[in-house]
Amino acid sequence: MTSPIEALVQRLDGDDDASYGARARLIGIGRDATLPITDGLPALGRFGRLTAIEVFEAVADPRCGPTLIALLDDDEPTVREWAAIALANLEIDDAVEPLRRAYRACLERATPPDWTEPVGIRWALTELGARTPVVPPLTARLRATTADDGPGWPSAHFTALIDDLADHAQVILYSPFWRVDAGRSYDVCGTALDWELDWTAPWEHLVEESRTWSLLEASEAPVDDNVFVAPTWIDRSDLDPEG
Repeated sequence: MTSPIEALVQRLDGDDDASYGARARLIGIGRDATLPITDGLPALGRFGRLTAIEVFEAVADPRCGPTLIALLDDDEPTVREWAAIALANLEIDDAVEPLRRAYRACLERATPPDWTEPVGIRWALTELGARTPVVPPLTARLRATTADDGPGWPSAHFTALIDDLADHAQVILYSPFWRVDAGRSYDVCGTALDWELDWTAPWEHLVEESRTWSLLEASEAPVDDNVFVAPTWIDRSDLDPEG
């Protein structure tokens, strides 16, 4: 006979209302839901697995760590990405080596480094202290001048930030903008530029291409005292973590 918790787990794959209701009730149940969700995961589809990860994060039971680690080998890239992020948010230290393997698997699949899965895994490794981004001195100083709740760098410094990163051989992947109003952050539409890098090109070419496109973005970017830019960038070592 299916228990009430098992029935809720099965509903994670339902329509939006059913899944949302099951998610909320499982979060309310707390740690007692961890093992039933783990047991029910193999029967869930992509949507159900993603919702299960949300429950794991909300409940924050470290016993879900092995299950999240196993999801790093899932067939769906979004599931792998969300599992990586959840492992970092829950501070599962045992996840470092599995995350490194998951990142190497991204490289072996030739997943572009600016796609969300490798971005998410790099973020998780950084949060767990297993990856140290290159932050040039000027870049660090420019960020230090922002308000405590500023999500990035003042947009007025965007051009200087781009050149500083490129001068230190960093490749900028993308640069979202945020507006801070009354302590809250809001997404701001940036530019209409749509650019892609050729990841088969030499690193030096990638650096200069990202500089050129980013400077074009800076010429059209919103500038205001409460507008911030939060670029994501990578180092050459991110394409060769074994090097």
